[in-house]
Amino acid sequence: MRKINRLSGVSYSIWDSLTDRGAERRVTIRNNHGKNLVGILHNSASVWLVIVCHGFQSSKERIPMVNLAAALEKDGISAFRFDFAGNGESEGSFQYGNYYREVEDLRAVVQHFREQKYVITAIVGHSKGGNVVLFYASKYKDIHVVVNISGRFNLVRGMEGRLGKRFMQKIKQDGYIDVKNKRGEIIYRVTEESLMDRLSTITHLDCLLIPQDCRVLTIHGSMDETVPAEDALEFDKFISNHELCIIEGADHEYSSHQDKLSSIVLEFIKTHADKYKDTSKQAKIHSRF
Repeated sequence: MRKINRLSGVSYSIWDSLTDRGAERRVTIRNNHGKNLVGILHNSASVWLVIVCHGFQSSKERIPMVNLAAALEKDGISAFRFDFAGNGESEGSFQYGNYYREVEDLRAVVQHFREQKYVITAIVGHSKGGNVVLFYASKYKDIHVVVNISGRFNLVRGMEGRLGKRFMQKIKQDGYIDVKNKRGEIIYRVTEESLMDRLSTITHLDCLLIPQDCRVLTIHGSMDETVPAEDALEFDKFISNHELCIIEGADHEYSSHQDKLSSIVLEFIKTHADKYKDTSKQAKIHSRF
């Protein structure tokens, strides 16, 4: 990958809190349902800010989110990783599906930091969080750099493995399905409403609505057993201003490829973050590592 320069042209001392470089600060933000979202701000003394979103039944403390935020901070870009409502430390109850409500959680975070005079440089999401950042870009069209890491294009696939072969019949009969771990403990409940919310989420329609001046990167591991790498190819068909990167040998969590993942995300953000020009004429880029 080509060498690129750091983001420049931004004052690094707009307010006092920015002068404490390297500090991690707990931040609480209220969403539009009155629930407190809890996150960690990695303060690099820069007004450039990247928001990092976690995946399904996950949290801001999972390794990809922590490492990405730390890498951004080290490179001079502030980062914020947070828990969606019902996950991690944030208030609310966990819900299956729930994509568009998480989009609104992200919106609350974006608005909070804009009020604090940060420049939202990019939004980055892992797994389900990848879908959330794409759906955000589709709806609000106000962030020009989006990174989708291992998002799921086909939302129906994988449901049978989690919910059982006769999940539609069971949920129609009982109104809910309790998902249990290997010890037989209930880890979450899927209601008919939340199941239908997921089934009615049509990924390709949202992708088609992402504006052409929004540059999107999809990263996927070739050995991902949670979300097949072929889903990444589907995103590439429907997002107009799109770059696709497959990391050979990487699994869903990038367990042995954290440094590679961080370097690719950083390069993409620094290349495109300060270029708010129409890039629709650029050819799509596919790469493998």
